[in-house]
Amino acid sequence: MRLRAFSSGSCGNCMAVSDGTTSLLVDLGLSCRAICSAAKACAFDPGRASGVLFTHDHSDHCKGAATFRKKFPHVPFYANGATADAISACTGAEDGWKVFETATRFAIGGFTVEPFPVPHDAADATGYLLSSGGRSLFVATDLGCATAQVRDALSRADCAVLESNHDRALLLASQRAWPLKQRILGRSGHLSNDDAAELLRECASTRLKTVLLAHLSEECNSPHLALEAARSALGDAGCAETAIEILPRGEPSRLYLI
Repeated sequence: MRLRAFSSGSCGNCMAVSDGTTSLLVDLGLSCRAICSAAKACAFDPGRASGVLFTHDHSDHCKGAATFRKKFPHVPFYANGATADAISACTGAEDGWKVFETATRFAIGGFTVEPFPVPHDAADATGYLLSSGGRSLFVATDLGCATAQVRDALSRADCAVLESNHDRALLLASQRAWPLKQRILGRSGHLSNDDAAELLRECASTRLKTVLLAHLSEECNSPHLALEAARSALGDAGCAETAIEILPRGEPSRLYLI
């Protein structure tokens, strides 16, 4: 399995994953032009994707949906009902939806897709465990806290794309309005570095070979702080050999082999 993120963060989120036969996109949070440009630079053809999986309806995860639909009308969109309705309403991308029930696994080509609910202030936010060829990729980029479903999916992953959004002290010291700080810190907001670290400490196993920290706040976090917290947690979990990196904002990541 191969993975490359085209961007990660409030500026936009989109990633591509392939098992060599089936290719999928997760979220379209960039303009279609930016997605196509990043994909070309990475030798990925969006028009040959077997589908796009959406995590939720916030614009940094879906703003390219309408133009992508017009450019690639044959590529289906996958989401639960509430997310599909919300994205349709906010972007105008009304056609080509394949609606699934969260917590019910299904297949797209060679992938088994296991969607699981995550607590976030969106219509019905979803994380994914994507499996093919005996390997599994965990994706949870926006969530306020870790549920039993999140923990179960992470415990079965070979690679995890996990939110590590903010450092709590930096967020509280920032100039952001108090209601926004409360939203981010709430149980339907975003995971802090310490939250992500605690989740890894609790659920990481020797199966987990790679952790990719996602959706870092540019203003209220730093790669150093996020990596330090996650490395400490993986060491405590007996997974000191697990590779850990930050997914970049606004540009493609390197190619990861899972």
